[in-house]
Amino acid sequence: MAQKRAAAERTGKQPKGERRPGERNSGATTHREIERKYEVMGEVRLPDLTRAHGVATAHARGVTELDAVYYDTADLRLAADSLTLRRRTGGGDAGWHLKIPVAPGVRDEIRAPLSDTLPRSLAGLLRSRVRTTPVQPVVRLRSRRDVTHLHAADGTLLAEVSVDTVHAERLTGCPGSADWTEIEVELADDVDPEILEAVEKRLVKAGIQPSAAPSKLARALAATGTPVPERPTTEGTGPDADTDTGTAGSVVLAYVREQVDALIRLDPAVRRDQPDAIHRMRVACRRLRSALRTYGNVLDREVTDPLAAELRRLAGELGAARDLEVLDDRIGTALAAIPRELAAGPVHRRLKSWAKSGGAGTRRRAQAALDSPRHLALLTRIDALLADPPLLPAAHRAAGPVLRKAVLRDHRRLARRVERALALDPGTERDHALHDARKAAKRVRYAAEAAAPALGKPARRLVTRMKRLQDCLGDHQDSVVARAALRELADAAHTAGETAFTWGVLYGREEAVAADRERELPRVWARSFAPRFRAARSR
Repeated sequence: MAQKRAAAERTGKQPKGERRPGERNSGATTHREIERKYEVMGEVRLPDLTRAHGVATAHARGVTELDAVYYDTADLRLAADSLTLRRRTGGGDAGWHLKIPVAPGVRDEIRAPLSDTLPRSLAGLLRSRVRTTPVQPVVRLRSRRDVTHLHAADGTLLAEVSVDTVHAERLTGCPGSADWTEIEVELADDVDPEILEAVEKRLVKAGIQPSAAPSKLARALAATGTPVPERPTTEGTGPDADTDTGTAGSVVLAYVREQVDALIRLDPAVRRDQPDAIHRMRVACRRLRSALRTYGNVLDREVTDPLAAELRRLAGELGAARDLEVLDDRIGTALAAIPRELAAGPVHRRLKSWAKSGGAGTRRRAQAALDSPRHLALLTRIDALLADPPLLPAAHRAAGPVLRKAVLRDHRRLARRVERALALDPGTERDHALHDARKAAKRVRYAAEAAAPALGKPARRLVTRMKRLQDCLGDHQDSVVARAALRELADAAHTAGETAFTWGVLYGREEAVAADRERELPRVWARSFAPRFRAARSR
């Protein structure tokens, strides 16, 4: 199922009828919505869509009256992030709907049953954006929807075409209303998106053009005099904000903003248990923390160090779930690769039971971290940092020399750790030293990522080389952790009266992996630094 969901994320499709694991007990379900909208000027006359490639028949499904109230904060921060929250009656899917963008023209619609107040399942998905600010009704849309279904020759439903006659009424701020007609074409489940292209060709040929508005809400806001607000810029807005894009401060703040955006965007993805969401959120924590520490000559560490400490805590809370996921996958892959005669006893069942018992607790831990007042306080403090960044004098200088100096300082720190590890004999002490070197390599990589807009190709080349070093050291560390887990599995098997032979086989293979990485390390390290980086010139 994890592979199925991962493929869905990449392709914009979703397995039919799937419920997200994080929503099973909440009554919420998720529908992957892939649709296109079109402007209608004057009289509405759909062209013959059976002439679109792949469409055999078009069946009228009748007219439905819909009444939807859209909710947002007073400053429209959901709309600014392209999210829509509505409570709708009428039609076959009455209830609360939260739409989260996935890709252009693709959104996840999370549905919850109709109720008088916002369901907790949806409120949690909004928390990283609204914090403690209440949502309120902002726009009411009443629509008359005329629906046509398009089918393939074998009867398969391909798409739903809706002609919507809309009346919008503003509920907050300056009163206003607007009327328009639009066409929506929504792809059916498990259908090739090429159908949308074929239908669009017929519509465009008939003079019907794609809509300029991304959603009904955006169009309603603009038509009633309150367009969707701009998202915050990467530069701060306080009195010391640096608006010169060539300075060290502007480059570092842009990178910080990018990671903060990732933290906010990934919060609902973690809650919905989306593939790789915990890993990506933890990486955003690490990148942000690394930038605050590496570029302490740009942003005052007296202000940023407490934030870095909180980011480290958050990454740790998220890490338990991610580490177990990686470990389960590593051991499961190794178990599947050994000859059947070496898989003695109920090893597959034991591994599954071990992962399940640990997984439930780690997922609850991650959820609790995101729900805690401490997490909301962290997001609020980061907002304050970006609104009024604590810039030091170096922040106003040319980016190249300032950022290069910081990256070189981190690389010297990495060199000391690698050389110490290589000087130690194989064993626990060396394992710890190599793990410390791995963390230092990540910091250099993230520092070079942040500096790349100013330092260009040399910084990007350093990122690539640090990634290779990180992969080598990471595989070694994964082997260390896997061996500890295999000992735990072997002890549990022995206590239950099972043979521990297979776990011993896998333990020996992990020892060999660690030895291979340790032999490989000197060569990878020798190639890990781009000589031209020292002489790199800022753009």
